[in-house]
Amino acid sequence: MSVPILQSYIAGRWVGATAAKPLASAINGRVVAHTHEEALDFAESLAYARGTALPALLRTHFQDRARVLKALAAYLLERKEQLYAISAHTGATRADSWIDIEGGIGTLFAYASIGGKDLPSSNVLHEGPPMRLGANNHFIGSHVLVPKRGVALHINAFNFPMWGMLEKFAPSFLAGMPCLVKPATATSYVAEACVRLIVDSGLVPEGALQLIIGGTGDLFDRLDEADVVTFTGSADTALQLKAHPNLLRRSIPFNAEADSLNCAILAPDVTPADPEFDLFVKEVAREMTAKAGQKCTAIRRTLVPRHLTDVVAAALKARLAKMVVGDPALEGVRMGALASKAQQHDVAERVAQLARGCEVLLSERDGFAPRGEGVSDGAFFAPTLLLAHNSAASDAHHVEAFGPVTTLMPYGEFEEALHLATLGRGSLVGTLCTKTPALAAQAVPTFAAWHGRMLVLDREAALENTGHGSPLPKLKHGGPGRAGGGEELGGLRAVKHYLQRCAVQGSPTMISAVTGEYQRGGAVTESETHPFRRYFEDVEVGMSLLTHRRTVGEADIVAFGGLSGDYFYMHFDEVAAKESPFGRRIAHGYFVLSAAAGLFVSPAPGPVLANYGLENLRFVTPVAIGDTIQARLTAKRKIDRPPRDDQPAQGVIGWDVAVTNQRGELCASYEILTLVAKRVAG
Repeated sequence: MSVPILQSYIAGRWVGATAAKPLASAINGRVVAHTHEEALDFAESLAYARGTALPALLRTHFQDRARVLKALAAYLLERKEQLYAISAHTGATRADSWIDIEGGIGTLFAYASIGGKDLPSSNVLHEGPPMRLGANNHFIGSHVLVPKRGVALHINAFNFPMWGMLEKFAPSFLAGMPCLVKPATATSYVAEACVRLIVDSGLVPEGALQLIIGGTGDLFDRLDEADVVTFTGSADTALQLKAHPNLLRRSIPFNAEADSLNCAILAPDVTPADPEFDLFVKEVAREMTAKAGQKCTAIRRTLVPRHLTDVVAAALKARLAKMVVGDPALEGVRMGALASKAQQHDVAERVAQLARGCEVLLSERDGFAPRGEGVSDGAFFAPTLLLAHNSAASDAHHVEAFGPVTTLMPYGEFEEALHLATLGRGSLVGTLCTKTPALAAQAVPTFAAWHGRMLVLDREAALENTGHGSPLPKLKHGGPGRAGGGEELGGLRAVKHYLQRCAVQGSPTMISAVTGEYQRGGAVTESETHPFRRYFEDVEVGMSLLTHRRTVGEADIVAFGGLSGDYFYMHFDEVAAKESPFGRRIAHGYFVLSAAAGLFVSPAPGPVLANYGLENLRFVTPVAIGDTIQARLTAKRKIDRPPRDDQPAQGVIGWDVAVTNQRGELCASYEILTLVAKRVAG
């Protein structure tokens, strides 16, 4: 059987026919693929991305691209077994590959949902609220975010070739940026297989995703000011890349997520009899062995109270001793190999360096024998447990063995543990295992200054805990200092990394036009037909209704109090109300809200399907007995919704509501959200 030659996908075609570097299976050392020898024309690649893909992407909007991500995720999910078969060569178990493959696909689904719910049907994202810049609201300011009109270069690590690619691709594609993806060579065959499926799907515009197998040549020299570079890998490589003269000269954003010396702390309140003790041991062991410890979030430093050192060590050794290592194709194997022989050699060197200041509690000398045919030529490494002789002076604070390795670090007082955590000089994630909320409150301020994410683990959280080492699409991934100083994921935050923020100033009418959202005080279009009688397509932003008036009487306040059970003194006690800052009895705020709905709602069946939310409610001027109120309802923004089989075609309209009194004073201000049917399906 011939060994395939991996190909780059550049400028709409697959490039590569001559074999170059062999890539070996991490399980048995057999060659599974070759990189290609042909040099790539990055001038052509970038020109294609900018000239073909970028215009195609900008002809769509955020919601369109969100729908593409959802369709792409479903397409890949149907073909996941092809990817699992290829991923096995990386040394990953099925569970490890699940993180990479279905975790990556899940991230596509997550960003499809974020785009569908949180982004407009345009390429202008308003980042409000607007600010008054003049006394009489004739001059206001706000911020908008727009696509950068550049290319995103994503450089990924070897440990998660698919997840690492898709978690960067999803937000950049959603933002409207074409992507060039450079996977780490050792496991690039997984990334290539995924890109082939994406290309075959026909869902992504030509040039919106290009793949680089091998080196980047003169690519960095050809990037310009509108481009973005993201990197996942070692801190040393990140430093080398971010210092490229062209990046510095053109101020090209460089976002780094680097491997870090993450820690887990067993708090001093936990005893071996507590559930938290077992949870801690399980979490550390899982982070050592999942993906054979090749995770940027793995626990490298395990901080334990000095008096519990022996107990924790014994529990970890017992758990790790049960770990079956070998060819993941064999039943019962729970830990696979490192990604390559080079990685195996690197980890061995780092362990030897760490061991100079440690006692080796568990290593390959303790009966390590991987299972499977040909595994002697594989890249297996034994789970290794070290015990620091001097916790504060340990090399484990600055040397990382990127494999199934952790160093136990005893501490005395809890403050010492928090100090030890900071010696990693910036980490992606840390875990505190405690049963005492006060200890968590004490730890977080110190932790947060040096960590990108913190897991507080106790018996309650354990019921749904996703794990110390699992970045989630809606939470930021990244950390300060050694961890790279960058951010990924974090829900909408990641999309904004690929958008350009711009402050805009002008009249409310002009800012309404720019943002696509009605701004209070801007020009409105008086609607002859009640806005609630119009279908989604027929409503325009700025379409408005000024209601009839209603005078509020004492009977209204008494009736509302009886219905609601709200007999607060301000509404019913004449004497106490006169002594209050308002000097008189006032209507319930929620009565004003209800009365306003009575003023602007059209009660008959129609296109408005439901009112499902209210945002930014403020009660400004109190409504007293005898005051007359009036409401203005204005279409503020529209959000399209993709069709669903179980629902009529619909969209969301946000309505600005301003309730005023007879003196023109603002009494209540808010936005209501309605589901509105479309005139036509789809």
